[in-house]
Amino acid sequence: MKTDTIETVGGAPATAASQADGNKAKPQARRSRVSNEDRRFKIFSGTANRELAEDICRHIGVSVGETRMQRFADGEVYFQLLENVRGADVFVVQPTCYPVDQHLVELLIMVDALKRASAGRITVCVPYYGYARQDRKDRPRVAISSKLVADLMTTAGAHRALFMDLHAAQIQGFFNIPVDHVFASPVMISYFNSLNLPDLTVVSPDAGGVERARHFATKMSVPMAIVDKRRTDINVTEVMHVIGDVRGRTCLIVDDIIDTAGTLVKTVDALLEQGASRVYAAASHPVLSGEAVQRITNSRLEQVIVTDSIPLRPEAQQLTNSGKIKVLSVAGLLGAAILNIHMETSVSTLFN
Repeated sequence: MKTDTIETVGGAPATAASQADGNKAKPQARRSRVSNEDRRFKIFSGTANRELAEDICRHIGVSVGETRMQRFADGEVYFQLLENVRGADVFVVQPTCYPVDQHLVELLIMVDALKRASAGRITVCVPYYGYARQDRKDRPRVAISSKLVADLMTTAGAHRALFMDLHAAQIQGFFNIPVDHVFASPVMISYFNSLNLPDLTVVSPDAGGVERARHFATKMSVPMAIVDKRRTDINVTEVMHVIGDVRGRTCLIVDDIIDTAGTLVKTVDALLEQGASRVYAAASHPVLSGEAVQRITNSRLEQVIVTDSIPLRPEAQQLTNSGKIKVLSVAGLLGAAILNIHMETSVSTLFN
């Protein structure tokens, strides 16, 4: 078999971008109820975000499982487990970020390999769920891709799923297996509380994000505003007007995904036109496609706060040095959720 080797997952970090982020302190391994000698508990990582998987394992106190990931000359994935998983409780950490299709296929093949290796239980840990924005038929003759991806994961052999900040909470219902849905809000709220921003107002960039923004506003004991927008095409929106008083206030825009940043920048302009003094933004998943980095650079945003659910692209890494983008780690949060699932204890208690 002739293959075109791109990386060995059990070795170096998967991406150059993951090596470049110097703004995140490495978590210290902590004593837990799980150890490297527990052969019935294993965590594996694909190539999408190797660094996050390693940070999760440091929090829990285990090592990332040894695997071999290669590609044939035509791009097909070749995957092999390099350790025994028979009867083990296995977690696969793999966000389906750019390139989405490549990382999704990697995840499916890894799950299939674990199933055929007689793993006792397979949990897919997908910090960022690709295709989540296609969750309904909003136009004639379109696919419901998020349901299709859910079926693919289940058919591949996943027994459980762990997601963070799904674009729509009802996506959990697309799965016929147990789903745990965690949120990055505790990490972000803690950061913004430490800034002591004066006269803060939490802003939802659209009607669909009101529940998310209300949660932030309630936890931080501040008022909330909503930006009414109309989507004219894929990745194209038009800001209509601001609902709520933002004059003279510091605004925090809360969303789940920043993709092209077009909506974000228009929302910032709308808030400033209504008299807001400063505008911050927070989003769990920094997709940052197309001209997103340039738009954020040229915008009047004070700072954009994101998590390491997916690695920043190289051009976005430069903005972390200037402080325009701040990356918060969710490794401890995901590690605690994984540990609770393994120990058969409540995940929801992490957010009480």
